[in-house]
Amino acid sequence: MFIVGLTGGIATGKSTVSDIFKEHGIPVIDADVIARKVVEPGRKAWKGLKQAFGNEIFHENGQLNRDALGDIIFDNATNRKKLNEITHPEIYKEIVWSTIKCFFQGHQFVVMDLPLLFETAYMLEYIYKIIVVTCEEDLQLQRLMERSRISESKAKIKIASQMSLESKCEKADFVVENSSSSKDTRDQVIRIIENLRASKHHWKIRFIVGLLSTGFLSIITLMGYVFLR
Repeated sequence: MFIVGLTGGIATGKSTVSDIFKEHGIPVIDADVIARKVVEPGRKAWKGLKQAFGNEIFHENGQLNRDALGDIIFDNATNRKKLNEITHPEIYKEIVWSTIKCFFQGHQFVVMDLPLLFETAYMLEYIYKIIVVTCEEDLQLQRLMERSRISESKAKIKIASQMSLESKCEKADFVVENSSSSKDTRDQVIRIIENLRASKHHWKIRFIVGLLSTGFLSIITLMGYVFLR
């Protein structure tokens, strides 16, 4: 099994692309979904956030108040770094376990939806192919303002905090231009799926894992034999 990274700019339409992969039976590991999971009440990251930022970022029922947290980290590099240091290790731990599960289920490849793939660079060395979802700049700004219900100035700051779409596209193996119709986007994604399914790279990975597993079992067997003598 190999890993395909899915990324892009904020409000460019990564979720739309993810849904198309899911419709074709391809597992998608969504970092945003996992990020919500790891800050559930009582979990390690939840406790870390409470210690770092206090009770003001939580609702009365203990759930994380994302708007309050957003206000604290918005345009504040120190607080944003602190947030990442608390949550990222837990997020990537969950990602690893989800990937292992997909491997043993026999999937040819898995798609990882990683909004900050290039910004953090944590997963880059494990990814075989990268897909970047992009769109026209004015459309991205409009989508973000409508989706998050924020002002134009705030939306521009959020967009500027990420690597530029142009730079991301330069690093991509595939680019999905999501400025036109939903049919056009779907057609682009289907062509990418066909390309990925034609790859034989997953057999190489499975062969290597098989060799490592066989070697490990041989060592365990030999150790048992020596111990019993």
